[in-house]
Amino acid sequence: MTQEQCTHRNNVQSSEKPQVYKVGIYGWRKRCLYFFVLLLMFLILINLALTIWILKVMNFTINGMGSLRITEKGLKLDGDSEFLQPLYAKEIQSKPGHPLYLQSSKNVSINIYNNNQLLTQLVTGSNGIQARGKMLEVKSTSGKLLFSADEQEVVVGAEKLRVMGAEGAVFSKSVETPHVRAEPFKELRLESPTRSLLMEAPKGIQILAEAGDIQAICRNELRLESKDGEISLDARRIRLMRLPEGKASTSSSSSGTRQTVYEVCVCPNGRLFLSQAGVGSTCQISNNVCL
Repeated sequence: MTQEQCTHRNNVQSSEKPQVYKVGIYGWRKRCLYFFVLLLMFLILINLALTIWILKVMNFTINGMGSLRITEKGLKLDGDSEFLQPLYAKEIQSKPGHPLYLQSSKNVSINIYNNNQLLTQLVTGSNGIQARGKMLEVKSTSGKLLFSADEQEVVVGAEKLRVMGAEGAVFSKSVETPHVRAEPFKELRLESPTRSLLMEAPKGIQILAEAGDIQAICRNELRLESKDGEISLDARRIRLMRLPEGKASTSSSSSGTRQTVYEVCVCPNGRLFLSQAGVGSTCQISNNVCL
């Protein structure tokens, strides 16, 4: 390269200006970035204010939320509560001296399971109360058994069992009790409309009416039987109503005024009948009833 060419190249390079490159965001991009940063800060402040407001309204504290408190024994809830889903708890109790209310628009069900098997169930609804279990017991405050029911028997442990219904009590099976008594100034009636009525006791049966009458009414036969003892009728007056009257034969009938005095005669089969009294016994004359 000649000296003139080198001199010309140096003059061209010295005549060019240096180029400067700008670094950063300028113009409308910069204004949009500032706008989004301010909008984000505004949303953060709104969320913070709403969070503080929710904490204030719901009464969030270290011990719980609102009326719900977390204690060492469990959860403590003051006031009324509404559960939209089933509640599972080991124990539910109210404050000392305050009642516990369970209220529902349809029914309240209490179920006890063991290995997904229903053992005991209590359902209270609009149709009534239904209980399901192996045994039902009702006890007094002192622990005395008042009522017990299972598949085998029903036990009433109270001193008195009072039936207030107009039709009384209906039992399809036998009843075992030491005492049956009506209310004061009320009648006691033991009745079997379509079957027999049987009363048994190993040491005797006593029927007592201190201020009234005793009536035994049947359609066919009334039998009093004593296997080893006797039957005693102890009263000032004994009346045998509607006994048949035996009639004497024509040859042996006495003439004169008809007698109004009769004697009670007994047939060999035990049947009783009346016969007109005479000087002697007239049972043999009027024994046509025994035929």
